[in-house]
Amino acid sequence: MKYSFAPNVPVTLPVANSHENFPVRRIYCVGKNYADHIVEMGGNAKRDEPVFFTKSAQTIVKNYSKIPYPRNTTNLHYEVELVVAIGPNGIFGYSVGLDMTRRDVQKIAKSKGGPWSRAKNFPNSAVCSNITPSDQVKIQNAEIKLLKNNEIVQKSNISKLIWSINEIISYLKHDMDLKEGDLIYTGTPAGVGAVLPGDILLGQIDGLEEINVEFV
Repeated sequence: MKYSFAPNVPVTLPVANSHENFPVRRIYCVGKNYADHIVEMGGNAKRDEPVFFTKSAQTIVKNYSKIPYPRNTTNLHYEVELVVAIGPNGIFGYSVGLDMTRRDVQKIAKSKGGPWSRAKNFPNSAVCSNITPSDQVKIQNAEIKLLKNNEIVQKSNISKLIWSINEIISYLKHDMDLKEGDLIYTGTPAGVGAVLPGDILLGQIDGLEEINVEFV
């Protein structure tokens, strides 16, 4: 096959305890999936229909990266999340993710009733640890937390998801084109806040490889 120019290199994530790499196809993100986070953002915590948005695979950032502070924002926020990786036979594995958000850009979009794309889908906005295969971990009651500069800023439990992992997958299969290679960021608990150059973020979920990145 002849191309007009060289195609992009496939985006992949390492698989824990393996020499394999997971090929990333699409990224789906769930908004408003922990009641305490909905409340802190000024919303109603009742169980409404789930909110989804997307990020491109090219926004992926791997572990131990130094991330440039993004353009066109003065209010970059962290959001630690459980990430579900989809394989040919269902759930392939799990990882720890950071859904980085340009909160000031999002606020303007919300005020105008517009989409969140510029606030969510920008370079280096999908931080993700190595993927731990699903047969190596039990995730249902795992603790999730984020440390900023060694101080705990977010802490909760996966059992507190409003929409469970299986419900999210079922919904996406019915409504979208969910296939192997897709990642699902399942939502963040309360405690989101600003990141500045020099900050180090450490995300942890019981049984999974942690994510550790620095903003420069």
